[in-house]
Amino acid sequence: MYLYASNRTTFMPTETLTFRETGYFSSLICDYLDQKEELNSFYNRFPKLENFKDQILEKSKSYPLEHRDVLASVLEKQYAGLEISETTSNHIELLRSEETYTITTGHQLNLFTGPLYFLYKIMSVVNLSKKLKETYPKQNFIPVFWMASEDHDFEEISFFNFRGQKVHWNKEASGGVGRLNTQGLDEVYSVFAAQLGGSFKAKKVKDLFQKAYLQHDNLATATRYLANELFKDYGLVIIDADDSNLKRLFLPQIKNELLKKSTFKAVNETNQELESLGYKVQVNPREINLFYLNKGLRERIIQEGDRFKVNNTSIQWTEEALLEDLQAHPECFSPNVLMRPLYQEVILPNLCYIGGGGEMAYWFQLKESFKVQDVTFPILLLRDSVLVRTEKQKEKQKALEISNRDLFLEKNAFINKYVRRISNINIDFQPQEDFLKQQFADLYQLAEQTDKSFIGAVKAQEVKQLKGLKHLEKRLLKAQKKVLADKIERSTSLKDALFPNGNLQERNLNFSELFLEHGQELLSHLSDHLDPLDMRFLLLTI
Repeated sequence: MYLYASNRTTFMPTETLTFRETGYFSSLICDYLDQKEELNSFYNRFPKLENFKDQILEKSKSYPLEHRDVLASVLEKQYAGLEISETTSNHIELLRSEETYTITTGHQLNLFTGPLYFLYKIMSVVNLSKKLKETYPKQNFIPVFWMASEDHDFEEISFFNFRGQKVHWNKEASGGVGRLNTQGLDEVYSVFAAQLGGSFKAKKVKDLFQKAYLQHDNLATATRYLANELFKDYGLVIIDADDSNLKRLFLPQIKNELLKKSTFKAVNETNQELESLGYKVQVNPREINLFYLNKGLRERIIQEGDRFKVNNTSIQWTEEALLEDLQAHPECFSPNVLMRPLYQEVILPNLCYIGGGGEMAYWFQLKESFKVQDVTFPILLLRDSVLVRTEKQKEKQKALEISNRDLFLEKNAFINKYVRRISNINIDFQPQEDFLKQQFADLYQLAEQTDKSFIGAVKAQEVKQLKGLKHLEKRLLKAQKKVLADKIERSTSLKDALFPNGNLQERNLNFSELFLEHGQELLSHLSDHLDPLDMRFLLLTI
């Protein structure tokens, strides 16, 4: 049985921009979406529906059948005691079938989900799984959320933004964050709850936070509860890969990394290729890309001579002793950012990874390291990005005659362009600048033909006059800003509301702010309108 929460029939207005038009995404990501030929060697297949046929075939040949029972059994154990939907329960059982594949996204264990795009990542895997089922009905496609429970950067996840302020969890922490106890979050709850008010939707938000963080012992189980509550009706399966049985499936790749240092060589070669094309690499590899994880400890494994050591500790092994420890305690060996994707693809029957721009950037560094380890490289898909605005905000934007593309401009550029457009005086001095440059081009030619020593004087005069023209333009623009102050204030207040702190809404707001206004309908709207294979930035009015 294969179930999904049914979509409602809605007609909410949506508009799109290309990711390049927004100005918020790197040239690497934009070039990938444009399918630039020079990037072909850095990925397996482009995310088109028809390309999943060959991806299914390739994965079916490389994913061991015995991994399926281990995976399903671990998930059943992790979900024990948690109230889950029939859909999620069915999906876990379906993972035992050879005709079942996963679509995966992942995220850090940010407090109370962290940025808003947490929702968009997960709804992207949900909607792609649904679309694949419609296209390939003989197979099953399960949306999976990978919790980054082995991450150790507590500072990155210890807060979320709410109404322009940070809600912060003050705690001393070390080791994998998933194992952190939730002590102290009752104080965070008290501060947060006081800001929420007493509406029905506010009570729902309070209930979510309280049950997730005050009734669970560690951050991994708290995050699983929260994600399950939000997405259980969509059949989401949440996995915590910090598990000895799952790590045991990864033993051959860990051994290869320890003894052959395969990631280091493969990724360095790929990095050189990316840099030669003008792209900035996201991550540089270590000689050994593994951590040792144990009781508040997550430190790099290094090799010095014939000894292997845990950095900043007294723990060390001979090669033989290290392999014995690996066999006995695989849960103590933790992949870093460059090996985590490999671990994911070894333990999951996965076809596609959906992530943000930063994640995609380091995935492009990894194809050769997957080849060396003989692991199928997944299809890579940029997650959905959304700007949510209210009907009132959309009407205000229309009344002020602000285009969608202009909304995404940097603030000063936005104001200057807006003033130029609404002013009854032509403040664009570009025609005069072009005319002046042409006049000086003629003077350069005259100097060349008569006395070349005058070229320097001509250049100095050109710089002076162009600078003067720019100064006049700025003065006129400043004067018009005073005249048009009311309209500028109204336009910038709209932009500030939609781009908090000058950044994309999805990278700053926590879901709770929109949930307070729209409730559970927020997820329904996302379910109805997110189309991950459309690969454009969505402006959603609700």
